[in-house]
Amino acid sequence: MFKKILVANRGEIALRVICACKELSIRSVAIYSEADRNSLPVRFADEAICIGPPQLAQSYLNIPAVISAAEIANVDAIHPGYGLLSENANFAEVCETCNIKFIGPPPEVTRLMGEKEKARAAMRKAGVPILPGSEGVLGSEGEALEWAQTVGFPVIIKASAGGGGRGMRIVRSKQELPALFHAAQSEAAAAFGNGDLYMEKYVERPRHIEFQILADQSGTVASLGERECSIQRRHQKLLEESPSTQMTPELRQQIGQVVCKTLSEIGYANAGTVEFLMDEDRRLYFIEMNTRIQVEHPVTEMVTEVDLVKSQILIAAGETLENVLPGPILPRGHAIECRINAEHPEKFTPSAGKITTFNPPGGTGVRVDTAAYAEGTIPPYYDSLIAKLVVRGKDRAEAISRMTRALEMFIVEGVYTTIPLHRRILADPEFRAGRTDTTFIERFLARSGNDKEKVPA
Repeated sequence: MFKKILVANRGEIALRVICACKELSIRSVAIYSEADRNSLPVRFADEAICIGPPQLAQSYLNIPAVISAAEIANVDAIHPGYGLLSENANFAEVCETCNIKFIGPPPEVTRLMGEKEKARAAMRKAGVPILPGSEGVLGSEGEALEWAQTVGFPVIIKASAGGGGRGMRIVRSKQELPALFHAAQSEAAAAFGNGDLYMEKYVERPRHIEFQILADQSGTVASLGERECSIQRRHQKLLEESPSTQMTPELRQQIGQVVCKTLSEIGYANAGTVEFLMDEDRRLYFIEMNTRIQVEHPVTEMVTEVDLVKSQILIAAGETLENVLPGPILPRGHAIECRINAEHPEKFTPSAGKITTFNPPGGTGVRVDTAAYAEGTIPPYYDSLIAKLVVRGKDRAEAISRMTRALEMFIVEGVYTTIPLHRRILADPEFRAGRTDTTFIERFLARSGNDKEKVPA
């Protein structure tokens, strides 16, 4: 087992990894920028090292600075959390070169899955259903038009090197394609340093379904079921739940088996998430894989009672799934997660500043993952996530009721938050009926625009 782990991240996920280390009796090292000097990860880690100024490129994304901190602290391993360097294959390779275990998949697998079109090709070869689309990267605007006419409009152009909605455009006609192609290309190049694009058939009003997997270093892979992440704004998830209201036990088993077989064949290890779109006929199509722990991993933890972060650490240390997992994994009850962001709940603009009051909810079946506290500051340099509020109920109805109560008791003052928005979503008849898809928020905001005062802030 590792003696000391450096956490190459910040905020709530850094604190989450520190908690896992404490439970495993492993010493933890926090890194922090000057803006995060007074953060909770710095307070609760066994050691803390400042690695630079607030700007990401000079601190959390500065690989030499992170590695230097790891060497100074004499750590055995690095946990990257999510975002930042978590899917950077070059960083994983540097860790290996420095004899530091990277708690994640092998660099070559991260690189394969990180290039979306190569990932599509690997999944297609293994028999995983994928959306019709281009075979490889689009070489030009003309080639994009040829594929669009072959696939049939509407299509969606995507960045090959990244996600999160950047470098992505929906094209509904031949006339729209040239401008949207070049806009996506420019955005992808700016965001990822790579302007390569590929194309897929665009599915109207799909559900976003993702499967959580764990894999050990001997090739054994297990599926821990699915999460539904359909409630999004501009491809950014706002609320997740598990299990999906549209998933059948048979489909869960079928997709889980084919995903596990495929990942075993390519040599995957550690935690990962395989993402799909589901059409109105409940057909699933692979879109991408995230080779890291997800923001929404607590949803799966609540319904499976598996600690995914501790599992990551144990697998990286050489443990087999047989020793990591308690046995066959079946979802129990229903879990919902709301991402509480420091944003104006209607304008979706960031709201940095000092938190004057912070009162998180508690009680049966309620979990709050956060690094925020009263008199703490939300810096303007980073992601606006304040907390992840997660609840579990015996069924979806109880989970909705419990989340509604928890949101009412969650008090954050000093900055705007998305709590009022989440309360309105939980009260929405379409959400309560399970009629959600990736266009839900657009419809929700349109129909509830004049009812903002019906649910108090």
